[in-house]
Amino acid sequence: MEEPLPHPLAAARIARGMTVDELAAGVRAAAGRRGLRSGRDEARVRKWQRGVRPNEESQVYIAEALGWPADIVRADDWPNWLPLTTNGVVPLGPHSFVPALREALRTAMERRTFMTISGAALSALAAAWASGPASALAQARDGKPLSEELVAFLENTTQHLAGLVTEERQHTATLLDAQLSTVTELLEHARYTHALGLRLHTLAASLSQTVAWHRFDLGRHTHASQYWIAGLHNAHAAGDHDMGAGLLGDLAYQAAWRRDHTTAARILHHALTRAHNPAARCLLQLRLARTLAARGERGERGDRRAVLRALAAAEQHLSNAGADRPAWCAWVSEADLAVDSGRALLDLGDTGRAHQLIAEGERLLPAARDKTRGVFLAYRAASYLDLKEPEPAAAAATQSLLLARRIGAPRCVNLVDDLLPRFQPYARAQGVPELLRLAAA
Repeated sequence: MEEPLPHPLAAARIARGMTVDELAAGVRAAAGRRGLRSGRDEARVRKWQRGVRPNEESQVYIAEALGWPADIVRADDWPNWLPLTTNGVVPLGPHSFVPALREALRTAMERRTFMTISGAALSALAAAWASGPASALAQARDGKPLSEELVAFLENTTQHLAGLVTEERQHTATLLDAQLSTVTELLEHARYTHALGLRLHTLAASLSQTVAWHRFDLGRHTHASQYWIAGLHNAHAAGDHDMGAGLLGDLAYQAAWRRDHTTAARILHHALTRAHNPAARCLLQLRLARTLAARGERGERGDRRAVLRALAAAEQHLSNAGADRPAWCAWVSEADLAVDSGRALLDLGDTGRAHQLIAEGERLLPAARDKTRGVFLAYRAASYLDLKEPEPAAAAATQSLLLARRIGAPRCVNLVDDLLPRFQPYARAQGVPELLRLAAA
């Protein structure tokens, strides 16, 4: 049987390095700043940590005592609004899977996100995962018994929602959030067998990953990070190292998107230490090649060799990948290999070959992957601009923008928006005025 999880107030206090007495003093000081006196003492804090609900005024004082803005308080949702960490990253541990999920769900409810997660914190988490225990951590719990039928229903529903075409998935965010909240409640409060526990952790990891991509596509980066981190904790609890590596790969992709290529490379190197499935390793190597190419100066010899090694490894892994692939990377194909290779070569200055690969990859892409097609079209537009061919660049960018707006893919729209300044010198070229008007509409 697992040891009980600490109360969120105790976890938050410990994360801040505060004693019970120091927290009580902070609460009294918060009241004093308002010209009020508070009788909250060490005994009262201990009662709060044992489950007694503080009133709304006291919750505001608690937030301030712990160094957070008062407007994160949601008095009707005590204690779930409490942040559990100082840096946004719940440390990996034998009982960390529920706190990590709670931290992600709490962050998603914030009226404003005041905490960002540093590259150093993410790199440390990746290192802890790479060097941690290899055995599964999931164990049976006490509580109301959980049936196999309910778990199967949640699995099937989640699979159906995740399998919808891109245009329909834009409407499923609330349903996926509710699914993840339900799974979190079951992990925390239900009684289940070891086998059902593993399935719940796997489901939590998969749902967290899907929800994270929703948030990432909307530009909500801190929210996305928290969900990927929560997924990592649950993949670790299930002993699924490929899934864990994939979630780290997603965090690395986000870091690269935000141009923190040093963090992205560190995370990917850690992820590769435990990834085994060839399709998973292919995807990680492609992302490593992309971030190494973007990090280095164009044509720098050492970076070029490292990029080419990663691309060669990705190609070899893809050739070894069979039908037995994790669901999160089942889609990796020759199209992805071609386009990501092209993007890496584009950053290295090999424009001609890069353009050929990107165009080839877009032709190979299955029709069902509309969001990826929008990204690929934006890449193709960039490669045409590098070749100083504004007309086909405008055509590709226009296709990408129209597709992204239709399916609800803000990230693709942002890719095109980033290209618009490069079209300004070609304002009279065929298709460019129309593109600029469309983007402004």
